Amino acid sequence: MCHRRFFTQFSAGGVFLALSLAAFPALALDPAPAAAPAQVTNITVFAAASLKNALGEAAAAWKAKTGEEVSVSYAASFPLARQIEAGAPADIFVGADEESMDYLAGKNLVKPESRKDFLSNELVLVAPTGGPDKVELTVAGVTGALKDGRMALGDPSSVPAGKYAKAALTKLNIWDAVKDHLALADSVRSALLYVSRGETPLGVVYLTDAKAAAKDTRIVATFPENTHAPIRYPIALTATAKEPAGKFLAWLLGSEGAPFFKKQGFGVLTAK
Repeated sequence: MCHRRFFTQFSAGGVFLALSLAAFPALALDPAPAAAPAQVTNITVFAAASLKNALGEAAAAWKAKTGEEVSVSYAASFPLARQIEAGAPADIFVGADEESMDYLAGKNLVKPESRKDFLSNELVLVAPTGGPDKVELTVAGVTGALKDGRMALGDPSSVPAGKYAKAALTKLNIWDAVKDHLALADSVRSALLYVSRGETPLGVVYLTDAKAAAKDTRIVATFPENTHAPIRYPIALTATAKEPAGKFLAWLLGSEGAPFFKKQGFGVLTAK
């Protein structure tokens, strides 16, 4: 009798509990906490404008390989260095001259042990595709091709390509004849744009830039190496670089990163 009463009470209680859980499902079981979204690493690179094509492709390949985003800001080297000095959150700096990197190093804003001479380049004279096929690097040759137009080049006060251009033109005794007929640009890519649009009949850019705009411009002369300082692209981690940036830097400097730069015409100084 006692067993039967207990069973009846238990059954009734079980029905009540089941009804209660059905009416208030939130009381049944506490759901497991939602998984936190995956943390996406974002590596920020400040790079010389002439690296846009090569570094853009390399960054895309790194994301495909690791899932890590790489954001790249392109501009003339020294203005980028000044932005880092002002506190811009960059992890890696790649300049187009030693001077910009030296500036940051002098202010302890890069990790000295990470600094490497990464790439080399050449300096060329370009014209729009409808322009001359060849221009002699003499006063007569250059001024004859310019006629009443201007020569595009990066501003020598802030753009490495412009500094190399001024040095080369000075060495060849051409600078004085063209210095009042210049279209100064804020980066080497801007100078290239003036030529590719046909806004200037000549421009001085890097070989890699000329290759990037081969449909709209043609190389009409190559400046001898002895007319300017060696064109070097130093690379380094900034003093505040996040840890994953070191892995990306090592990858860029190694055999997997090199082809992206060789494809655009850069010499890769770190290639084995």
